[in-house]
Amino acid sequence: MALRSSSSLGSALSLALPRLRIETKKGVTVGFLAPLSGKLKSWAEPGYHGCLIWKERVNAQGGIQVRDRQFLIDIIPFDTEFKPGKALEGARKLVLEDGAKLLVMVGGNDFSEQVRDFVNQQKTLVTTLLPSDLSPDARTLIAPSEVHPIYNVTGVDWLKRDEPTLRTVAMCTQDDAHGLPSIATYRAAFEAAGIEVVAERLFPIETTEFSGIVRDLMAHQPDILCWDTAYEPFVHALTIEAYRLGFKGRLLSCTCDNYVDLIDKTSLDFMEGFVFQFPDFDDPRLNEPQINFENPNAFYEEFCSRYPGAWSAVSWEYVSTLELWKTAVERARTFEPSTVLAMMKVGGTGKHVFGEAAWWGRELFGIDNALVGYWPVVTIQNGRARIVEFGSILDWWAAHSDLLLKHMRVMHLMWDQRQTKLVERR
Repeated sequence: MALRSSSSLGSALSLALPRLRIETKKGVTVGFLAPLSGKLKSWAEPGYHGCLIWKERVNAQGGIQVRDRQFLIDIIPFDTEFKPGKALEGARKLVLEDGAKLLVMVGGNDFSEQVRDFVNQQKTLVTTLLPSDLSPDARTLIAPSEVHPIYNVTGVDWLKRDEPTLRTVAMCTQDDAHGLPSIATYRAAFEAAGIEVVAERLFPIETTEFSGIVRDLMAHQPDILCWDTAYEPFVHALTIEAYRLGFKGRLLSCTCDNYVDLIDKTSLDFMEGFVFQFPDFDDPRLNEPQINFENPNAFYEEFCSRYPGAWSAVSWEYVSTLELWKTAVERARTFEPSTVLAMMKVGGTGKHVFGEAAWWGRELFGIDNALVGYWPVVTIQNGRARIVEFGSILDWWAAHSDLLLKHMRVMHLMWDQRQTKLVERR
């Protein structure tokens, strides 16, 4: 009997035996480095909860695929308390002990010079909700989801078109890394819209009494009261005081988290037409074809079911960032930060949650590490937050960049001015 060739024997065995494939269920760590207690908790904890939902969904589908291996995701939180020293401690722990391949941050005070130097040394990919953190000295720091505060120009632009008779505004916010660049942005946006800023107040983050602040603002009889990028407790306190003091004009703010509670404490009529920048994800317009967020309505429903009353401006933002990172990792077939970042930025554009966007920012931040395109303008209509427009940040910038650059420089917030301050302190 003739012997089979080795190749034909191998073919027969391959048909007879189950194909042995190494399925590696390894793990990959993402660090969630943000204030999970204190006044900034509302800008971190809901985002962490959203990340947990995303993690469970991705892991249920097998995790992240890198070449022929599957990696299950672990998201490890560290509470910075919004203190630079704690943020550095957390960065060191998450990267050196937990092996985090990505750090997601609120930014601001947490992204101190020391944290920047550490992540530069480690070449760690880091995301921030504050593009004003960006600079050429932090090349692995990106803002792929939140583009605060420059999207605030879209709310002012829409409001002026919605009510052309508006002429004056009084505004206030806390004196910190979130409030200051937002003040500069609102100044520019109001100037572009032909609205005069008649009063402006910066208050310490420790402030608990707001009646005097609102009374002072209202003494100028503004058409608009603007809460800038005040945190949720401040927005609520300021709005309640404006209601109590009988304000009759328009209200504008970067965020209006838990607005249902505000309606209960003021009135449906008082809150009607409140303009802000963050939609609920059950909004019908988030099902439009340009939106890059998988089944936003179902995500919103699951989030609200798990964490009743906790939905906020950041509930979806870290999720959007993680999805961009996951897509880039799978395309790059590595977790290596520089390669993943290059894959994210290939072609100079990316799929921001609200549509196609450009990697942008060189003129404002010294580096094109912010993903900027469209942003929703939201108003309260009969007790519900609803998108009235997706405004183009880049169109506004093309027409009014000189104004924003002017006001950022007046407040010494440009990237080169911040670098000079760092050099002077050394």
